[in-house]
Amino acid sequence: MNGTTVGNRFAHDRQTRRSLVPFPVLPLLIAAATGAMLAGCGTVGTLGQGSNVAVVDKANPDSRVNIDSLSNVIRSNPNDAVAYNTRGAAFARQGQYSDAIRDFSQAIALDPAYAAAYTNRALAQRQVGRDDAALGDFTQAITADPNYAAAYVGRANLLRARGDTTQALADLSRAIAINPEAAEAFHARGLVHQRLGNHQDAIRDFDAAIDRDPFVAAPYTARGQSLIEVGRFDKAVEDFNASLNVDNRNADAWAARGVALERLGKTREATESYQRAQAIDDRNRVARDGLSRLSRGNRLF
Repeated sequence: MNGTTVGNRFAHDRQTRRSLVPFPVLPLLIAAATGAMLAGCGTVGTLGQGSNVAVVDKANPDSRVNIDSLSNVIRSNPNDAVAYNTRGAAFARQGQYSDAIRDFSQAIALDPAYAAAYTNRALAQRQVGRDDAALGDFTQAITADPNYAAAYVGRANLLRARGDTTQALADLSRAIAINPEAAEAFHARGLVHQRLGNHQDAIRDFDAAIDRDPFVAAPYTARGQSLIEVGRFDKAVEDFNASLNVDNRNADAWAARGVALERLGKTREATESYQRAQAIDDRNRVARDGLSRLSRGNRLF
């Protein structure tokens, strides 16, 4: 949900049953640490694939105000499933996942066919490491509404993290059939192709994700990683630059950019990229190995 997206989102609007409340992306370590819904992880060659599950917005003071306002709505309308689901999403923004799960559960109790609430609860369950419960909730969402694309994306991301790439691809192709404009579904399917080593297929899906939403960093990073694998290093650098223009605190993007530059023989620039990655995350293995290699006068070819 960034390796990527992948980001992550919580479903919100019961009336359309398909709209999502966007959250800023926070990289996690759960399940090797998407996002919507872009979750799970994978590796491409020597590059670590980042990942996201759901997201947190603790810096936004409006989230607290929103929770207070929604609590007033719930006091006035205690049987309003939409209000509980919406407040649950606000709690999730704050990283209050137990409170979020409680609200999503109440929304489901009030409306057992509420696909968005099942999907949201699944995303919150993933945040606290309850992947089995999350898988059950994604499946319940699909049972409640077989045309609810977000649930297929969420379930596919979890299945990818578990290595079930066959079912993940099936879920994502179904999500795309339901909503051909869903950038997160193309991004997530690209990650599955990438994990399988099908980099040309991955690149096509990342292209589609970027065409539909060019202002998200994760698909650029992921496409850059696959471009490295097929030897298109100049294009990979362009993608990492685009990713970093959106989020210049992404250590994985800086490190992967270093790999692409190193493969181009631009060792000084590669060293600078590795250093930027390590300054953000001193545990980044790709950056650490790259700096060690270059300090010995070696480089990737």
